[in-house]
Amino acid sequence: MSKRPKKMDLNQLAKRIVDEATGEIQPEEIDEKKKAAIESGRRGGLKGGKSRAEKLTPEERADIARTAAEARWKKNC
Repeated sequence: MSKRPKKMDLNQLAKRIVDEATGEIQPEEIDEKKKAAIESGRRGGLKGGKSRAEKLTPEERADIARTAAEARWKKNC
């Protein structure tokens, strides 16, 4: 299924999904430039955390972990 246009309400979306599923209309194709951009963004996201963690000092990692733990504890209380 293609992405929902921004101005489409829920009923229009439902009709579009049914029409695509039954073959009354063809789903929109994603052009090659968009596919390449989507894939490169995904690859960057998959490796970004690891490379960032390698560049951090142990003190910076501890600060980030402390902030995350405080946020979790704050949310549970």
